[in-house]
Amino acid sequence: MVSQTPAAQRYLKRFVPTMIGYVVAVMGASVAVALLQPKGAALIAIALVPALAIVVLLVVIGCYVHEETDEYLRQRIVTAMLFGIAVVLAISAVLGFLQIYRAIGQIDVFWAFPLWCGSWGLAQCVLAWRDRMGDVA
Repeated sequence: MVSQTPAAQRYLKRFVPTMIGYVVAVMGASVAVALLQPKGAALIAIALVPALAIVVLLVVIGCYVHEETDEYLRQRIVTAMLFGIAVVLAISAVLGFLQIYRAIGQIDVFWAFPLWCGSWGLAQCVLAWRDRMGDVA
């Protein structure tokens, strides 16, 4: 097993509680909207709580990239992030044109962040696999 850098350890200590907070915020906001059926400013405030958690997650991720002193790991993280961004932008462009010309219905923008996270994670897995295969050859 690969030992984690101090920056990666700090990242996990920040990421896990923030992600738990995000899940609680999404569930709490969903329940609050269903039960209270708020309108106007109250609805906006409730809807912004999970969005704020995503902003905090992005700050946590940014801190990790900034604090990582291993240049190779940092480059690999940033490469994976760029892949995730490319996937989100490509899919957004395709869906955007399909929506503009009414070939498909509306798709919630909310899905951009989970798509980015999934694409970023997939890219990290592929890069780690590539690195392991390079060691074997």
